[in-house]
Amino acid sequence: MPRPVKSPFHIHYLGSWIALGLLRVLSFIPMPALFHLGTALGDLLRRVLPSRRRVAERNLSLCFPELSEGEVVALAKENIRNTARMLLYTGFVWWAPEEKLRKRVIIRNEAALDRFQAQGRGFILLAPHFLALELGGIFISLRSPGVSVYQRTRNSVFDRSMLRARQRFGATLYERKDDLRPMFKAIRQGKGCYYLPDQDPGKRRAAFAPFFGVPTATWPVLGRIAKLCAVPVLPCPTYLLPNGAGFEIVIGEPLEHFPTGTPEEDAARMNSAIEACVKTDPSQYFWVHKRFKTRPPGEPRLYD
Repeated sequence: MPRPVKSPFHIHYLGSWIALGLLRVLSFIPMPALFHLGTALGDLLRRVLPSRRRVAERNLSLCFPELSEGEVVALAKENIRNTARMLLYTGFVWWAPEEKLRKRVIIRNEAALDRFQAQGRGFILLAPHFLALELGGIFISLRSPGVSVYQRTRNSVFDRSMLRARQRFGATLYERKDDLRPMFKAIRQGKGCYYLPDQDPGKRRAAFAPFFGVPTATWPVLGRIAKLCAVPVLPCPTYLLPNGAGFEIVIGEPLEHFPTGTPEEDAARMNSAIEACVKTDPSQYFWVHKRFKTRPPGEPRLYD
């Protein structure tokens, strides 16, 4: 039997409420100050969390074999700094009012969305796991309240706060284990879907497709949704701007010849689109995650 979920007001979550309060306080600090504070915090995290540093360096060396060891170390260092900066920005992302958000976010190629909305046609935004992806989904819901999928966390305090933040401008989120048919119906009726694809689904549910040349366990779901709902897929990375200036959301053009016809080809096409986004700024992808943990049968492990 699954363990019952504790109420968010249980004494067990006292530390979580304190952390949430700290994030709320940080939301009032100017972003340029948080940017530089994140630099120091990131350098501290590199020292106190060496296992995450090694994962980031391993991922980068696999994906960019042309880089020297020193270049990999430097890129991983900046990536962990960006991770820390985004952690400090969490309060801004969750609670900033609309006016404040609009001053800090640039959206590129917004006309691509306008075309589909003018036609009353749904679409899927392929949002790779960049550090600022949560901001992207929240901001896009300001102009186009759509749907998305999320995974419930074990911490009911943060789960509750995250869900409220993501839905505060009209988006509707569905837990990934729930019945998703209402979400598919909404997409077919003209809603946009903010889709987060690139986490390791495990061997049982994966299609193996290359990601920077490495056979990678990939969710084979995007093509199915695109086919089922008969809608286009547009890449949509979100980047942190330098020195705490804010964020940039880039709407790409629809993927051509997608879906392709097979889960493996769809996964490969999706990973290729994500690669193109990563190459724009490799320091902003979620490299501290063991992206290549699940290996094809017979292949050795890639992490210690």
